[in-house]
Amino acid sequence: MTDTSTIDAPERAARGSDFARLSRRVADAGLLDRRPGYYALRITLVVALLAGGWGAFLALGDSWAQLLVAAYLAVVFAQVALLAHDLAHRQVFRSRRYAQAAGWLAGNLGIGMSYGWWMDKHTRHHANPNHEDHDPDVSPDILIWSHRQAAASRGVARIVGRWQAYLFFPLLTLEGLNLHVSSFRALRRPQLKHRAVEAVLLVAHVAAYLATVFAVLPLGKALLFVAVHQAIFGVYLGCTFAPNHKGMPTLTAEDRLDFLRRQVLTSRDVRGGLVVDVALGGLNYQIEHHLFPSMPTPNLRHAQPLVRAYCAELGIPYHETGLIDSYAQALRHMHAIGAPIRARG
Repeated sequence: MTDTSTIDAPERAARGSDFARLSRRVADAGLLDRRPGYYALRITLVVALLAGGWGAFLALGDSWAQLLVAAYLAVVFAQVALLAHDLAHRQVFRSRRYAQAAGWLAGNLGIGMSYGWWMDKHTRHHANPNHEDHDPDVSPDILIWSHRQAAASRGVARIVGRWQAYLFFPLLTLEGLNLHVSSFRALRRPQLKHRAVEAVLLVAHVAAYLATVFAVLPLGKALLFVAVHQAIFGVYLGCTFAPNHKGMPTLTAEDRLDFLRRQVLTSRDVRGGLVVDVALGGLNYQIEHHLFPSMPTPNLRHAQPLVRAYCAELGIPYHETGLIDSYAQALRHMHAIGAPIRARG
């Protein structure tokens, strides 16, 4: 698997380019400086919210109100995942060792997601966003993202692809489970570094989670709690990433774009103010995040005017829309891609 240091390194490939000039402007504005106070407060709040959720679970005991706790914990789990995302990009700690240790605690132990597996996957996405051959986020495993993938689709992807726009959100209810399963599958890969540490923390999470739920709730309520919790977690987490690239141009080996254009043309920013900033963990500034992966989340909104103006100088389209419209654009794209499959019957 890719070394974790590469997740914040794409800038190095673009020295002397259009991106280098933008990078100097951003650096001169102090937007690459770390924000320890912000992350100290954010980590404290997320830990407190997580502890409070499990405390409420234990206090309620055998009650149908636990389904509200399940929904609440799903939202908090997603916020932990977003924090792990920032840790992976070295936005929080300069030290790779500290970032990795915190990532294991947040990802593996906190929510049952392999930090190392996700790091490898996300690094490849950042290097080649929306690239049909290299971005794992647009691989045609179940959903398809381009006409070329539609033409080559077989099996499940072909069946789902017909009506994937309608199935997208229902399928997201399984995304939490998919993250857990993929994390355990990754433990079998010798390329995964620190497999023993990751395995111990993953098993500890699953054991503690299931033991707590089934010790407090009777079987039926326990199963329903897990189903609600994991379904909402998957939908929320999927909804934080779906607006960013889905429906934007996909790239192939024939496309020859520099770093700046590769990142800007395949990404989409989402408007919405503070509420959207918090809900999406800053990923609504996706263009800025892809250009400067190690930029602390609170600095992204300040970088946006600089990036937008620079793109206007160069005549590079800069795509920004509202939250609801971002989903609508993605769904329209998915439905259009499935049209040839529907036509073939």
